[in-house]
Amino acid sequence: MSFENVNFPENTVFLVTGGAGFIGSNLCEALLDKGVTVRCLDNLSTGKYSNIEPFIENERFTFIKEDIRDPQACLKATDGVDYVLNQAAWGSVPRSIEMPLLYEDINIGGTLNMMEASRVNGVRKFVYASSSSVYGDSTSLPKKEGQEGRVLSPYALTKRCDEEYGRLYKTLYGLDTYGLRYFNVFGRRQDPNGAYAAVIPKFIKQLLAGETPVIHGDGMQSRDFTYIDNVIEGNLKACLAPSEAAGEAYNIGAGGREYLNDIYEDICNALGKKVEPIHDEPRKGDIRDSNADISKAREAFGYDPSYDFKAGIALAIDWYKEFLRP
Repeated sequence: MSFENVNFPENTVFLVTGGAGFIGSNLCEALLDKGVTVRCLDNLSTGKYSNIEPFIENERFTFIKEDIRDPQACLKATDGVDYVLNQAAWGSVPRSIEMPLLYEDINIGGTLNMMEASRVNGVRKFVYASSSSVYGDSTSLPKKEGQEGRVLSPYALTKRCDEEYGRLYKTLYGLDTYGLRYFNVFGRRQDPNGAYAAVIPKFIKQLLAGETPVIHGDGMQSRDFTYIDNVIEGNLKACLAPSEAAGEAYNIGAGGREYLNDIYEDICNALGKKVEPIHDEPRKGDIRDSNADISKAREAFGYDPSYDFKAGIALAIDWYKEFLRP
């Protein structure tokens, strides 16, 4: 793993917001393995206590059940913190189209609360989750920072706004902010349940349960599916990035491009299944094709993903077989 040699002094304090979620809990685990102190802030609206339960007895871990929409909770949580990894947000493009006001409140207002609290309390680095959805209707491939199109969903707009606030907090207040544009993250602890579940865990769960998965559209849409350990690497290395690289957004992907039909076939083969999927209407707000140019992150802080799609999906399938077994 490319983050094995990324280390911090033992007295370092991290705050992971959304730390009980899929990405957040994996970050908490990786940081605890580094021997640092970790605070996890989560209101458990989408995160799960079961994701962090293995860490609760660790003396270097503290769970704070609070909401990033509460400015006072943000101030208290960031007091004495060196690094903030802000993962707290509501995901899902389709759900954001149904609930734009809630997304505005959480993803923009909550992130702004965290940036302001970090500024007030002198946090060294503020690393936050953005998204490849900010590229919108841009048809250029690979996706490169500075070549964004018009956003296609409220979710994408919230992430674009977060990036602008990140830029302002660097230029106006000197807070070192780093936006990480995640490209279709997958892996252990990603929730396979619910109408808004991500496609990979949903396919795996349905196939294991003997159900017929649904592919929205013709299945020829492509994605840069990124294994969770690559995202952990991006976050940890961004914490050690030079101040000159702050105020910017960076693609965090695997640098590959996989078609949905091919992914479905790969998963079927790995599980020993032969099930013809149902094709439904394309989803509103979805980007057609996605592939990350990761050269900016590589140059700024040495991002060098260890896992391509093939290696990542094998590990993910093994985890879900264990997690979803009867």
